[in-house]
Amino acid sequence: MDRPLHAVALPPGPRLLTALAAALDGTGPAILPLPPDLPAPARTALLDAAAPHAVTTEDGTTTRPGGVPVDPGTAVLIATSGSTGTPKAVELSAAALRHSAAATLDRVGAAPGDRWLCCLPTSHIAGLQVLVRSLLAGTDPEIHPRFDPAAVAASPAAHVSLVPTQLRRLLDAGADLARFATILLGGAAADPALLDRARARGARVRTTYGMSETCGGCAYDGVPLDGVRVAVGPGDRVRVAGPVLFTGYRLRPDLTAAARDGDWYVTQDLGVLEDGRFRVRGRADDVINTGGEKVVAGEVAAVLARHPAVADVAVVGRPDPEWGERVTAVVVPAGPPPSLDELRDWVRADLPAPAAPRALDLVAEIPLLPSGKPDRALLRRPPE
Repeated sequence: MDRPLHAVALPPGPRLLTALAAALDGTGPAILPLPPDLPAPARTALLDAAAPHAVTTEDGTTTRPGGVPVDPGTAVLIATSGSTGTPKAVELSAAALRHSAAATLDRVGAAPGDRWLCCLPTSHIAGLQVLVRSLLAGTDPEIHPRFDPAAVAASPAAHVSLVPTQLRRLLDAGADLARFATILLGGAAADPALLDRARARGARVRTTYGMSETCGGCAYDGVPLDGVRVAVGPGDRVRVAGPVLFTGYRLRPDLTAAARDGDWYVTQDLGVLEDGRFRVRGRADDVINTGGEKVVAGEVAAVLARHPAVADVAVVGRPDPEWGERVTAVVVPAGPPPSLDELRDWVRADLPAPAAPRALDLVAEIPLLPSGKPDRALLRRPPE
């Protein structure tokens, strides 16, 4: 039987939770959660790419011509632009979402009745999975439409998912993070200094690795969830297999075929296995080609993050007429700003000379996408 798809542009809350529950148990249509405030051109592009049968907003549901049914097992579609900026939607089955949620509940030792706090966008997989875990656990999630450090600090929930920027803001606000049984931290690479600072304050932080195609976090602290396999394949590319994988990209069999190798999903991440755990070095599409040498931006950022004068950092390649790309450090200073020479010497102590940044851009904060990841397209633009 053909299953309809509804785009759901609702704020986080009971109506979205009800639509998600119906999508998971099959009593309602599959859903494509969208931010209610998504600009009209971006919404149109996503709707054209996903071809839903209807669009639900706070004002009601309107049908949309040209809707294409989804597979009967599909429950949720997550919109993502990936690294290309081209809108596409990741198809996730109810079985995959449930497996991911159950494995997470087991891994963190969630007790019966434990509540989850959702303060991430529910149009992204990390926020939506907080709701799935709550439904699976039979508890009501605490939902915050927007991130507010004071509100999070006062939450009675036992478990919460955060991105590094949120964790940093909670620490800066003096929040008592020891009150949470679990803090899942993902969405972007976690600065080791930030983790040390949080754990020194009693925070029980688990770093997560995953993406929309894996129903969110599929490995915690470098160890895959039950049933999940993670390997490092040719070219150091991270590969994931198991019951949490996506079904495919909506109406794009070409993209699906390019991302799959048999049972494996081939990610855009570079990784390494160390003592039974895997570590992400950076993204394959963030490799900077400077003067014929290839530099992994994530590795440079990890080294710079340990510098005492660096509060936050991103590393990107910007166009350079001589070198092709210029390794650029975008830094939020921790007090008096560091000099470029100082940072170059710091990086050269750990990495080959080409990895040392050739430009330094001091900023008040790193620009982020709604998912909490650095906005690399914006970071790559030279300052005006």
